[in-house]
Amino acid sequence: MPFVERDGVRIFYEAAGEGPPVLLSHGYSATSRMWRGQVEALAPRYRIITWDMRGHGQSDSPDDPALYSEAATVGDMAAILDALGIDTAVIGGLSLGGYMSLAFHLAHPGRVRALMLFDTGPGYRNPAGREAWNRTAEARAVAFETRGLDALGSGAEVRIAQHRSAKGLALAARGMLAQFDSRVIESLEGIRVPTLVLVGEKDEPFLGATDYMAAKIPGAQKVVIPGAGHAANIDNPAAFNAAVEAFLAGLP
Repeated sequence: MPFVERDGVRIFYEAAGEGPPVLLSHGYSATSRMWRGQVEALAPRYRIITWDMRGHGQSDSPDDPALYSEAATVGDMAAILDALGIDTAVIGGLSLGGYMSLAFHLAHPGRVRALMLFDTGPGYRNPAGREAWNRTAEARAVAFETRGLDALGSGAEVRIAQHRSAKGLALAARGMLAQFDSRVIESLEGIRVPTLVLVGEKDEPFLGATDYMAAKIPGAQKVVIPGAGHAANIDNPAAFNAAVEAFLAGLP
C-alpha cells in the first residue's frame, strides 16, 4: 500500500485512473473509503487520488498532539501530490476535507487548478461562532476518549470507515477539526480558480455556509443535490457524480 512519510508519520493514499489529477479529502471521522463511488465513476477519465488524514483509517495516529493541525494536514496533501509527481490538481473535499481544501488553496494557490467544496464551510469570522464550533470539536474528542470507536457517528460516510485508533480521532478533533483563526474564510474573495460549491438539500447545518461561499467566491458554481444529506456523494451518487463530471468537463 502506498504511503508518504512526514517526520515519522505515515500517511496512506491511493491513486486510480489516468488523466487530469483530482485530490479528494474525506470528512472528520470518515476515511478515503467514502470516495469509492467517485473513484469508480471518474477514474476512466481522471486520476483520482484519495487518502486518509492523520489519525484516521490506515494513516498513522501519532501520540503528540502538536502533530495534528491544519498546517500538518495541508502539508500531507502537498506531500502526496509530490510523491505522485503532480504539480497542480483539482482539489476537493467534503466537510473537514472541504475546509482543508480551502486551506490548501490559501497555502499553495499555484498548485490548485480548481476547487470542489462539498457539504462544508469556510470557518468563522466571528470568534463566538468559532468558540461554539470548538466546543463541539472538544465534545467529539472526549467521546472518543471515553467510548472508543463506539463513539463513531451514524453518517453514511462514517459507517463505511475503518479506523484503528480512537485516540487518533480525539487528537484530530482537537488539532484539525477545531479552528483557531479566520484566515480561511477571509480568503474566499481572493480565490481565482473555478470553484464548485455543492451541498445536499437536507444538509441543513451547511446550507447557509454553502450560500455564503457561493456568494463570496468569484464565479463559483452552486449545486444542490436532491434528496441528499451531509454525505451527498453517498446519498445520491448519480446526481453528485453528474455534477462533478460536468464541472470537471467544463474546466479550461
